[in-house]
Amino acid sequence: MEFIRGLFVNLRVKDIIDILIVATAFYKLFQLIRETRAEQLTKGILALFVFTKVSEWLQLYTVFWILEKTMTVGILALIIVFQPELRRALEYIGRSNFFTKSFMEVKDESLSQLVEEIVEAVASLSRQKIGALIVIERATGLSEIVETGTRIDGIVSSDLLINIFIPNTPLHDGAVIIKEDMIKAAGCFLPLTENTSLSKDLGTRHRAALGISEKSDSLSIIVSEETGAISIAENGSLARYLDTKTLRQILMDMYKPKDQKPTFFARWRRKDEQRE
Repeated sequence: MEFIRGLFVNLRVKDIIDILIVATAFYKLFQLIRETRAEQLTKGILALFVFTKVSEWLQLYTVFWILEKTMTVGILALIIVFQPELRRALEYIGRSNFFTKSFMEVKDESLSQLVEEIVEAVASLSRQKIGALIVIERATGLSEIVETGTRIDGIVSSDLLINIFIPNTPLHDGAVIIKEDMIKAAGCFLPLTENTSLSKDLGTRHRAALGISEKSDSLSIIVSEETGAISIAENGSLARYLDTKTLRQILMDMYKPKDQKPTFFARWRRKDEQRE
């Protein structure tokens, strides 16, 4: 008790700040690796660390030596195994509001027109039950994804988007990448999600949209070919069964970093989870 009391007596303000910073860093790290393969690997590493300490306390010298050497060599292995997660973490830091400007600040005048063109195209595709996948690039660049498709470099318009996704046309089976007010490419290939707990009802488009949202800060719009339902994928989460009014509001709100209140996306996702 005296030891614990002494810790609190000698606790300084900068010690509290130090603890809060570390706690916040661990919490953010947990959010990044949650529901990915890194979560399982982290549990394995923690178990290995516990076994190492237990073997040291029990004086199991051979076991302790093996585990200790494994932990030492494991640092290099961690860098290799966790490469996607490390990249994701660094991108998360790099695209924070401190380093980047919002789309709204840069393109305030043309944003409303851009949103209307996208919403009109999605509404038309939904009515006709034509499958579509539209990825809107934000702070994280998608140049490597653009290279997998066919370059368009055309101004965003509802007519162009609809024509791209018309069945049996060369570019309909793939994703469209939008950067600012330009359609950069069409027919692009996206990485599929690593989340194994998804519903079996979700097709390739939804899994690809989730996959790119896990590796970047992009926002993806999906139109189901079977039902015409409109969905959105962002930050590894999926909101389904949106109407055009909600979609329009999400597209307008997603570029407003000063607004820290729950977005339409978050509220709709909660409704969708309750419905399921």
